[in-house]
Amino acid sequence: MGRAIMAISGSAAALLPRPFAGFGQALASRWRALTNELLHPYRPELHYMRGPGPAWRAKHGQRG
Repeated sequence: MGRAIMAISGSAAALLPRPFAGFGQALASRWRALTNELLHPYRPELHYMRGPGPAWRAKHGQRG
């Protein structure tokens, strides 16, 4: 039996089923998504514009 397994060439071994072939990639993808959510410093809700600022009011003659 051992010799039969050793007789399989590299190209034929690539055709054998690999049930956990994508497991490492899926795990890495989920890890990157999790760390990106937890450690990503940019929070757009903290930086959105709240309306015209003082420069716009000075240019257009409006008081705030």
